[in-house]
Amino acid sequence: MQSLYALLREKDVPSELEVEEAFDGNLCRCTGYRPILDAAQSFSAGKACGRATSNGGSGCCKENGNANGGGCCMSGNGENGDDQPIKRFTPPGFIEYNPDTQLIFPPSLHKYDFKPLAFGNKRKRWYRPTTLQQLLEIKSAYPSMKIIGGSTETQIEIKFQGKSYSASVYVGDIAELRQYSFHDDYVEIGGNVVLTDIEKICEEALHKYGERRAQPFKTILKQIRYFAGRQIRNVGTPAGNLATASPISDLNPVFVATNTTLVAKSLKKTTEIPMSEFFVAYRTTALPTDAVIASLRIPLAREKGQYLRAYKMAKRKDDDIAIVNAALNLTLDSEQKVESVNLIYGGLAPITIAAKKTMEYLRGKQWTSPETLEGAMSALETDFDLRFGVPGGMATYRRSLALSFFYRFYHESMLDVAKDDENVVSKVEIDHQAVGEIEREISSGQRDHDVALKYEKEVIGKAKPHVAAMLQCTGEAQYTDDIPVQKNELYGALVLSTKARAKILSINADAALELPGVSDFVSHKDLPNPEANWWGAPICDEQFFGVDEVHTAGQPLGMILADTAKHAEAAARAVKVEYEELPAIFTIEEAIQAESFFQHYRFIKNGDPEKAFEEADHVFSGVIRVGGQEHFYLETNACLAIPKPENGEMEIWSSTQNPSETQTYVAQVTGVQANKVVSRVKRMGGMSYSHCLFIYY
Repeated sequence: MQSLYALLREKDVPSELEVEEAFDGNLCRCTGYRPILDAAQSFSAGKACGRATSNGGSGCCKENGNANGGGCCMSGNGENGDDQPIKRFTPPGFIEYNPDTQLIFPPSLHKYDFKPLAFGNKRKRWYRPTTLQQLLEIKSAYPSMKIIGGSTETQIEIKFQGKSYSASVYVGDIAELRQYSFHDDYVEIGGNVVLTDIEKICEEALHKYGERRAQPFKTILKQIRYFAGRQIRNVGTPAGNLATASPISDLNPVFVATNTTLVAKSLKKTTEIPMSEFFVAYRTTALPTDAVIASLRIPLAREKGQYLRAYKMAKRKDDDIAIVNAALNLTLDSEQKVESVNLIYGGLAPITIAAKKTMEYLRGKQWTSPETLEGAMSALETDFDLRFGVPGGMATYRRSLALSFFYRFYHESMLDVAKDDENVVSKVEIDHQAVGEIEREISSGQRDHDVALKYEKEVIGKAKPHVAAMLQCTGEAQYTDDIPVQKNELYGALVLSTKARAKILSINADAALELPGVSDFVSHKDLPNPEANWWGAPICDEQFFGVDEVHTAGQPLGMILADTAKHAEAAARAVKVEYEELPAIFTIEEAIQAESFFQHYRFIKNGDPEKAFEEADHVFSGVIRVGGQEHFYLETNACLAIPKPENGEMEIWSSTQNPSETQTYVAQVTGVQANKVVSRVKRMGGMSYSHCLFIYY
């Protein structure tokens, strides 16, 4: 809902495409996308108008010039003859939405004067400069510091790759890095301009310079719109994209193909680096160690004779990383001979790479000659001779994509050449099936309300709204974290195993208990009995806290209790655990050899299988492998336990999908007999979750 609210704050009546784009990257396993998008599209221009345009598209018919003569559904005198727009559903009695009543951005913050910040200790320092000069001074002192812009890549490096940095610098408040300017021959864009703003800059460039001269910006715009969701584009920057030097970046081939110049600044000098020389090895660039990416100078295209396209193939078109991408830039002279050409590919090598042999072959060739296409395709096979076992796999497929991109570019460019020179049409047969963009239509769907009528019972078979749906949609749903902080409330953070299989030699929480705000450390030793450390209904088959061995990475070993969540998390990391690693079992065969079984699920027997085999006409034996796995849960869970003063009561608010199992487990831990446990379930927020109140008498 935050995504939709942010969109409506920016645009009162967004287009259908803008509504759908606003939800890119959002996950909703429980509700599903159709009802969410249906509700969101009721705000869009196409749905508010209530009818499609005459050319089969969407949007208001007034905006598409169809109000006169054809009638408009909003005017009350069109073909529909309706005074009101068509509604998808009858809205409940909410207060009418009025944009004028929304909170505005605080005026005082508009006037806020950002000041540089610095804090940290000997282990880690954090800086927030507000001028480019300050940034360069910090970079000079800490050449290996990590620059934080959108932080999208940094979080992956720290969380999954285990990297750490002694100094980090946030550059999002440096105005000099978020500027842009238009010039006669190029456009200069600051290194920290976010991708959402670059989209707007590209649209402005198209309006200012025209379609032909602004081809680089049309290409950049296309690549950005197929990259990530809106939330990522709101924080991602070109400098961050370039510094990570990903070989499958969607923008890097465009910068190289357009002969963009990167402006790097250090405390001592300014260096201009051609993008064709910037990527030197896997995740390695030519950026000086004491320099930062200040801006990019992107040249304009020629008014005539230059043709630029970019392509990308991914497992899905939107919101996915590329398998192979490319930016192809061609310049022809007046006789349609190749004057210059840049064929830049990503996903075919450890770096963004040029098809050098093909480029050399094409220079001076007659572009309109069919032999040129044939020769270029042969040269590309030599440029990208990927062998079996190449990193990333799919060698044959990726090589085919490289050739396909060029084939499509050739015929697309020929269409443009034909517009400049009518004689070209008679010389070359253009493959029209190879050109054009295939776009995904606006999502749509409907629910069949009649399919279950014949099976309908008093309750079963009827479509009923989720009991918490109205609360969730209006933002009134109360979640565990919404419960006010209790007096003397402590936060718990789990201490998790860092080994997949090992013997626990010792757990020492002394260092953690000395940290500020830490109250206690609990483990299996603090439970009332060994049985209380087992859970899982109907068979208690899993330990809650590890005792002698750990069997998975991330298995809970204990819990730190502290006055704040941050204090608890820091203390949990300070608990020292010593292990003796044990041999890991990776395959079924290894498990059978080691006789490592889940005993309660080892045998599944119904009837007399031995007799069935004896009487069978044919018996086939073999091995079957099933790849199904238990899925991991995306939702975060929270639980609030409140001891009561009388009768040993314990009140527990738990965001769980299984309140009955929670009830049984809490009875185990507290030592209360199950038949003395009274549970009251109250559904609140949390998708299909229940917030459960357990009272023990």
